[in-house]
Amino acid sequence: MFERVHRRFTRLAVRPQLRPRTIRLRLTALYGALFLICGAGLLAITYALMWNVPGNACYTGSNGLSVCTADSGTHGTPSATPPQGNGAWPTTLTPKQLEALAVNQHAHEMHQLLIRSGIALAIMAAVSIAFGWVVAGRVLRPLRKITEVTQAISATNLHERLALSGPDDELKKLADTIDGLLARLEGAFEAQRRFVANASHELRTPLTLIRALLQMTLTDPDATLDTFRATCQDILVEGERQERLIDALLVLARSERGLDHREPFDLSTVVDTVLLALRPKADRLGIDVRAFLQAAPTDGDAQLAERLIMNLIDNALRHNTDGGHVAIATGTTAGHPFVSVSNTGTTIPPRDVDRLFQPFQRLGADSTDNSDGLGLGLSIVQAIASAHHASINAHPKPGGGLRIKAVFPRSAATATRPYARHVGEFAIPGTPASSTGANTPG
Repeated sequence: MFERVHRRFTRLAVRPQLRPRTIRLRLTALYGALFLICGAGLLAITYALMWNVPGNACYTGSNGLSVCTADSGTHGTPSATPPQGNGAWPTTLTPKQLEALAVNQHAHEMHQLLIRSGIALAIMAAVSIAFGWVVAGRVLRPLRKITEVTQAISATNLHERLALSGPDDELKKLADTIDGLLARLEGAFEAQRRFVANASHELRTPLTLIRALLQMTLTDPDATLDTFRATCQDILVEGERQERLIDALLVLARSERGLDHREPFDLSTVVDTVLLALRPKADRLGIDVRAFLQAAPTDGDAQLAERLIMNLIDNALRHNTDGGHVAIATGTTAGHPFVSVSNTGTTIPPRDVDRLFQPFQRLGADSTDNSDGLGLGLSIVQAIASAHHASINAHPKPGGGLRIKAVFPRSAATATRPYARHVGEFAIPGTPASSTGANTPG
């Protein structure tokens, strides 16, 4: 019933020729409708109770005599009481006439009660609507402030906040939620600006170098065929670096877009493939690589997961010390598959760890082979992990180096097969399957 009345009053309040639809108007209409319904119900109950209340009915005749009847109910026969005046009973009124007079007088009184109560209800309904309008405006004042401030915020002033004060109610929580959203948007816009600026710089640098090489060669009057050949080789090297940079940017954009499909795969199998591909680089750098592999089944994009592991191991090889080592482990922790990569290297301040996962961020000359670094390796790792709903934990090692662990969601396949195996000529001890978990590097 209340819902039907609310809809009816709402339709009346939002007709095109009336005020535009507002929550304040709807709340006021709802308050007025509820008051009218409750007032009408109270009036009906009072009327019903008063109709059945027994009482005395008095009649004053033309001769000045007053006759009162004591009524025991609506259907009882009235009994006459001694008249006021000279003490004589009126002889012109019969008991039936007295009963009729009593009933008519009672009906008249009830009618007057209904009219006056209706007038009072109408007055109080108008007052309640006015108070409802004021109260609704006061309650919705924070919401109007939220709307006005949010509409005024754009990409140029994302640093502004609502900063709504008051009790910790629903509107305060809404304002705090919007402030949190604005903070995340500000961070995303700032990261996008830095990314565009850094990407522009990284793309412009090889083009500038290629142009300088060509100008030096063309303006050299003593240039020979060997000079032109060397210049072309340098240009090819820069072209390859630019191609790798563009490929990395595409992978980063693809990872941030999310996964188009999911398929089951095992992280340990992916690590096998990556280790075989990076074997020549590890041999060239003289870095000892050890793998402790157990089954780690998960779901997602196997190619992106391979790129994640490739970047982790390649980053561990590049940012290392002469004669250092790299340890890779896969397995499950609390039912969640993981892959971890740790390496030796220079000491990394804990405050700089998060910065490593931002695009084009480097810590300086802490690398054994940093000539081909693009500054996007760990950024791609973070984006691929986010696309797989995986968590990334990075901790600097006390003696130098970094340990990064990626924990993936559980796979639909619950079967596990622990093992440790030798991969190529990497220094991976053939430990028994039952002891590989204990030998997993920390």
